[in-house]
Amino acid sequence: MTEKLENFMLNGVEYKTRLTDKWKNRQKWEEPNPYLLVSHIPGTIMEIEVKEGQEVNEGDTLLILQAMKMNNKLTAPFDGKIKKIDVRKGDKLPKGTLMIEMEER
Repeated sequence: MTEKLENFMLNGVEYKTRLTDKWKNRQKWEEPNPYLLVSHIPGTIMEIEVKEGQEVNEGDTLLILQAMKMNNKLTAPFDGKIKKIDVRKGDKLPKGTLMIEMEER
C-alpha cells in the first residue's frame, strides 16, 4: 500500500492527507438515470407485465422479480413509455442488472 500526502478539498476547505490506493481506485458515485430501471437485489424474473412501446402510468406494474422467496413488483416511477425490455421471464439477475429502459411520452 503506497501512501503520499495529497491535497484534498472538503466543503471548500483544502486539507493535506494520505489517500490510499484503495480509496483513489474506488468506484465513483454517479447519479442514477431515472429512465434505466435496474435490479436493487438479486432475483428471478417471474412475470413481465408490459411490452416494448407500451405507454404506462406512474405506479403501473412493469414486472415481478422474485427475491428471497418474495415476489417484488417493479412499478413505473413516472408516466412514460417502455423503450426496451432487457430481461426475459425466468432470467436470474444479479444486483444492478438493467431490466427496463423507459422514455418520456
